Amino acid sequence: MNLLLYLTTVLIWGTTWIAIKWQTGVVAPPVSIAFRFILASIVMLALVRLTRRPMRPPRAAWPLLAGQGLALFCCNFLCFYYAEQIVPSGLVAVVFSTAPLFNALNGRIFMGRALQPSAIVGAVLGLVGILCLFAPQVAEHAGDRTMWLGLGITLVGTMCFSVGNLLSSRMQSMGLHPTVTNGWAMLIGASVLTVGSLAAGFSFQPEWTPRYLGALLYLAVPGSVIGFTTYLLLVGRIGPERAAYCTVLFPFVALAVSTVFEGYRWSVPAGVGLALVVLGNLVAFNVFRQLPNWRARERSLR
Repeated sequence: MNLLLYLTTVLIWGTTWIAIKWQTGVVAPPVSIAFRFILASIVMLALVRLTRRPMRPPRAAWPLLAGQGLALFCCNFLCFYYAEQIVPSGLVAVVFSTAPLFNALNGRIFMGRALQPSAIVGAVLGLVGILCLFAPQVAEHAGDRTMWLGLGITLVGTMCFSVGNLLSSRMQSMGLHPTVTNGWAMLIGASVLTVGSLAAGFSFQPEWTPRYLGALLYLAVPGSVIGFTTYLLLVGRIGPERAAYCTVLFPFVALAVSTVFEGYRWSVPAGVGLALVVLGNLVAFNVFRQLPNWRARERSLR
């Protein structure tokens, strides 16, 4: 069962990047994101009601919910949608895989958590890996500001994702279940995007094509609802530390999909860069040090 939950999370979240790519073009990104999270929040809160969890968070949680909605379900996705108009979706996913490293650094800066040496080493490996992945594009378009803008936007989006993670962690420490907070935060983020899009004069006319509508449904239900549900089930069964390692596999899935649908071309620096990003995540999470403990624990349970 754990393997099924793990693979489901990796496959869903590893393929959402190409679905985001398919939504760009005709409909303004803020409108597409608003559509996605309006639908996802309705489904998520309906599930909360069906499971009979308390629907209304306490008053003290609402500022944190607003922050999570803005960071995780608004600014974060705005950055990724705009970045995918410039950068191949697989490379965006690779940059996103460094989010756990951002979590460690932001946890130290904003929450006073101890920063482990492994997190520093992992961050360095991850950043070097990203540079290697972008090396072919840098060599070909070193003077192209658009390429550098795409990389910068992706990093900002990853930082926003990390901030949203920390706010979610804070609310969980208050006893609030993630499905409840995610449902409300999605609705808040979608509301801000809707108001902003109306103020900017964007059209709310969807792109009535199977590709756009299919991507919207995939991102809203599997990507936002099922993906979060399977991930949270995995957290409950094996713990948050081990569950978080599934982010290491996202780039493999995303770059494989990007190779098929976008014609992404592999190179030696790209292969080395991907390996360094994965290694950086594994080092940051102390996987190599904890493997003997996990094996011993599994043997004792047999």
